[in-house]
Amino acid sequence: MAKKATKKRVKRREWTKADIKDLKAHSKARTPVVKIAKLTRRTVGALRQKALHLGIGLGHQR
Repeated sequence: MAKKATKKRVKRREWTKADIKDLKAHSKARTPVVKIAKLTRRTVGALRQKALHLGIGLGHQR
């Protein structure tokens, strides 16, 4: 009998003040969202949601 594949659970990480500062800096520099996601190890959706909550634009095309 084969074992059932279990889904890896994603653990939430809180946003630190340093994370928010970096996000704002990337916003000002118009860094592509995919690149920010790789650097911060967060999903594109998480970055976009946080930027929306902070009221800042994100990505090189706005």
